[in-house]
Amino acid sequence: MVKIVTKEELVAILAAMPERRTVGSTGAGGGLLEPDAVLACFEEAFVTHGSPKDMTLVHALGFGDKDRRGVNRFAHHGMVRRVIGGHWVWSPKLLSMSQKNEIEAYCLPGGVLMHLFREIGAGRPGLFTHVGLGTFADPRQQGGRCNTATTEEIVELMQIDGKDVLRYKPFAVDIGVVRGSVADASGNVSARDEPADLDSYSVAMAARNSGGIVIAQVRELVADGDIRPREVTIPGNLIDYILVVPDQAQTYRGAYNLALAGLEHGKVETSSGKEDAARRIVVSRAAEELVPGSTLNFGFGMSAGVAEKIVAEGRQKDFWFTIEQGIHNGDLLTGDMFGIAANPAAILSSPEQFDLYSGGGLDMTFLGLAEMDGHGNVNVSHFNGQISGPGGFVDITQKAKAVVFCGSFDTKGARSHVENGKLVIDAQGQVQKLVADVAGITFSGAQAKAEGKSVLYVTERAVFRLTPEGVELIEYAPGLDLQIDVLDHLGFTPILRNPRLMDARHFIA
Repeated sequence: MVKIVTKEELVAILAAMPERRTVGSTGAGGGLLEPDAVLACFEEAFVTHGSPKDMTLVHALGFGDKDRRGVNRFAHHGMVRRVIGGHWVWSPKLLSMSQKNEIEAYCLPGGVLMHLFREIGAGRPGLFTHVGLGTFADPRQQGGRCNTATTEEIVELMQIDGKDVLRYKPFAVDIGVVRGSVADASGNVSARDEPADLDSYSVAMAARNSGGIVIAQVRELVADGDIRPREVTIPGNLIDYILVVPDQAQTYRGAYNLALAGLEHGKVETSSGKEDAARRIVVSRAAEELVPGSTLNFGFGMSAGVAEKIVAEGRQKDFWFTIEQGIHNGDLLTGDMFGIAANPAAILSSPEQFDLYSGGGLDMTFLGLAEMDGHGNVNVSHFNGQISGPGGFVDITQKAKAVVFCGSFDTKGARSHVENGKLVIDAQGQVQKLVADVAGITFSGAQAKAEGKSVLYVTERAVFRLTPEGVELIEYAPGLDLQIDVLDHLGFTPILRNPRLMDARHFIA
């Protein structure tokens, strides 16, 4: 029987929990579907009563405000002993605890974790998948481990029908934490006013079928019959406790905007507002690769500018947009609100979206390039000895037919401008991004070559392509000396055949 609880009652329930419980929570960046009021009850229970303690926290996509909200609630010594996350940057305190070996820390692909929740709920012997092969999640690399305190193998390499696969091992989920817009008297939860469903159902099912409990946060209670059957995100038989939070915000932007849930059409500011020469050049050159009729995916950061360019040029109907949060088409938001779209055409659960990606249903993806090397590997997850996490990056790139990486040539102090159709370098960056070996493999060049995947690496100074022989430099910016301005700043020696100049139209101020 579902019980409606106050915050005080929920704190008491959590304080009475045995130690070493495993908590699975839904949520994504920007406050998307973030059950923060429930997580605040966990924090209050531990700070006030010292329990629950030594928990394992599992979340597929990173969420929090880099201060107090979201997973930051768990950043207390003794509160968690292990964190398994798909993205870590929204909680600097947990990152610090990981770096100091104060907790066991794992990072796994976001889609993998969502599918693993589903497999746990279904009682199957883990998740068997190609996703993660050749990357940091592969046990031949780090097996997802992020520090020396983390020793248990939670991923194993297997062969099925003569092919390598990874098995991500299942575990019991003792407490599932989910969120919706409304719940009815029978406990049915609907995310009808939210911008995404994420993995709510999978998290709830994993906890329920592990013999655990499920806590749902909603904005309001409604009468039975008020939620239409197709609007139910999680049926009431999976829910144990409901916490009603009348002032629940839709995202960190605040009040509910129904255009973000696709319930009405509205104009929403979508642009990141970032604009510089390097970004304009990279976005313009990357967009050259677009093939009308393609199903596309866009990542966080500079690569999202390709979607902005398509919209600005009125070409949106030529393509089918998708993002990992389950969104199809619409006006994609960028920056901290990445993962949300105004006026979407469809909203699926994230596990369903990752099924599309895993099965090869993605024609092309445009993703960030934080670091690349001469083997064609890309790193967006490991920096300065600590983990940031890939979110859905690994799941998306593994079977996409074509991958276009977008990023600046170097960083930290790098400045350039365009003049008379040429690139002018004003200051070299202090941090090299095109290196001999990346700090962590988020995208495996070797795996991509084995699969014959089309891979392009676009920077403002040069464009590279992954070939069977290795990384080839195919274009460089007009106005640059190839040796002095490009090759001398690489940590590897690319293949050089007949590199041509990038089209001058990308260098118009």
